[in-house]
Amino acid sequence: MIFLKTEDEIELLRESNLLVGRTLAEVAKLVKPVVTTKELDKVAEEFIRDHGAVPTFKGFPNQYGDPFPASLCTSINEQVVHGIPGDIEQRAAGATGI
Repeated sequence: MIFLKTEDEIELLRESNLLVGRTLAEVAKLVKPVVTTKELDKVAEEFIRDHGAVPTFKGFPNQYGDPFPASLCTSINEQVVHGIPGDIEQRAAGATGI
């Protein structure tokens, strides 16, 4: 079923997507060796909340266990997408997915 959006709903989507883009740009400034994914997550959450929003992923229900504990999904190198930020440091020649 297709649900058409109102002009107001479209504007809310536009605003939230712009904030996501600005958040990712802010986090991208810190993507370098020795910075942990947990540190990136902290910056993202603060940025989102400082702009009057709430991180969508944080607390998201999980039918198999605890709710998602972070604001970002992060993956480094061979890790699968939707990784949980932690004390893993990024590497100089590595790839970081956010």
